[in-house]
Amino acid sequence: MEAYAEHHTGKMNYCFFCENISYKKVPGKEVGNKWICINCLHQLKEIFEGLERWEEEMAMGSKMQDQIDENLGI
Repeated sequence: MEAYAEHHTGKMNYCFFCENISYKKVPGKEVGNKWICINCLHQLKEIFEGLERWEEEMAMGSKMQDQIDENLGI
């Protein structure tokens, strides 16, 4: 059994983010020298899609704080 496991370790992937070990049939992407599973890639995609909205909210909050400070004479 150990020989079988050692023979197939080259077909296994270790996800850099979730640390799951999966066999070759689990889709993923190699980024640099790190392998990322499809589940983590989906989560990253959602984060990056919401990043622009988050930046806009941060800029709006900063503008509001500047306006409040200006109105209060700080």
